[in-house]
Amino acid sequence: MKKIILALTLLVTIGAHAQSTKYVAAMQHNIELLDSAKTTEQLATVSQAFERIGDAEKTQWLPYYYAALAQTRIGFSDPKSDRDAIGQKANDLAAKGEAIQKNAELCTIRNMAATIQMLVNPMERFKTFGIKAYTYLQEGYKLDPNNPRLYFLDGASTFGKPEYIGGGKEKAKPLFVKAEQLFKAEKPADLYPHWGLAETERYLAKCN
Repeated sequence: MKKIILALTLLVTIGAHAQSTKYVAAMQHNIELLDSAKTTEQLATVSQAFERIGDAEKTQWLPYYYAALAQTRIGFSDPKSDRDAIGQKANDLAAKGEAIQKNAELCTIRNMAATIQMLVNPMERFKTFGIKAYTYLQEGYKLDPNNPRLYFLDGASTFGKPEYIGGGKEKAKPLFVKAEQLFKAEKPADLYPHWGLAETERYLAKCN
């Protein structure tokens, strides 16, 4: 009986390891595709791939995070995209991730999704989606006050606002400086988000 239990335990362990290895390989492959994606079609394809991984794994939030990140990149880079639909899709994916684990990285997705929807009509939507974007940043800071992507997004938002409502280069620069410091100190775990430093440095150059 003990031999049977030992054999079953070994089979479960081997199966879990094989599944884990397959998951890591699939994630690494698609993260590389996301990092190199240049077109809306490529971003949409990799978003779908990440979502399928998330649906298969059940207990991993990162696939949904990356699926949503790809959607936000479509929303920011393609002015012809349906930004309301993109923002909603990113939010739906973030919600799937949050059902597994609530964290600051998913707050960055929520922030970007709200910003994309605000961009449909900034003047009319600032009081709704602009406030939502701000709220998600504050939630993120509470969950992880040293997350560099929060400071980058905060800086980008501040940079784009008129000076008379607290925006502009001078207000944004300290946020980018803080983001840069945190990025350089960051040592993300395997598969975890690693983007933001290059974008931060481009904004810092504009602030100088």
